[in-house]
Amino acid sequence: MILLEDVNRIFQVGGQPVHALAHVNLEITQGEYLSIMGPSGSGKSTLLNILGLLDRPDSGHYLLDDKDTTTLGDDQQARLRHFRIGFIFQFFHLVPRLTAADNVALPLVLAGMPVRERKDRVAAALQRFGIANRADHRPDQLSGGQRQRVAIARAVIMNPSIILADEPTGNLDRASGEEIILAVESLRAEGMTVLIVTHDPNIGNRADRAIRMVDGQIVADDRRAP
Repeated sequence: MILLEDVNRIFQVGGQPVHALAHVNLEITQGEYLSIMGPSGSGKSTLLNILGLLDRPDSGHYLLDDKDTTTLGDDQQARLRHFRIGFIFQFFHLVPRLTAADNVALPLVLAGMPVRERKDRVAAALQRFGIANRADHRPDQLSGGQRQRVAIARAVIMNPSIILADEPTGNLDRASGEEIILAVESLRAEGMTVLIVTHDPNIGNRADRAIRMVDGQIVADDRRAP
């Protein structure tokens, strides 16, 4: 489903090239649950951005369902990203002036879904993640855990096949973080592929497969025994 072949990403820092990703090769099958761990600056978020089509490699290939995404134009990548990939971020990235329901509905609005169908789908998503009673509240009226639940509902509202979560519990207390991880893990029951970037080994080791990065390279790829 996902295949990275000799992917490199280089940034210029102070006039010097920095290899954020260096000759990365990675294969991920549908429905896998992976964690990506490593020290700050190891390339975790860069890898996630490449997988999420938010960034392009400088060289190498990224194949998604046998389609080489590196040959696609920006509009083609944006469409693929919109319909196939859901994102969950540490700082939620909700629109402050919109209600929880309107934040969740945004991808459906962009897709041109009719209002009635849109409302029904949003209501079901809010109910699923336990925030139906906060539908009319803006982000500043919600707790951190509730905001992240809104973000998860928004991430799955288009029924994507891939969920990319970048430190989804990093801005939450332990109890809220545990609830969020359980919510993210529940997505696997729908056959979604789930990738979580985390600094927390307790979270990373819950995944079926743990990837460790150092200096832009994958240095370990461990699978948990069934």
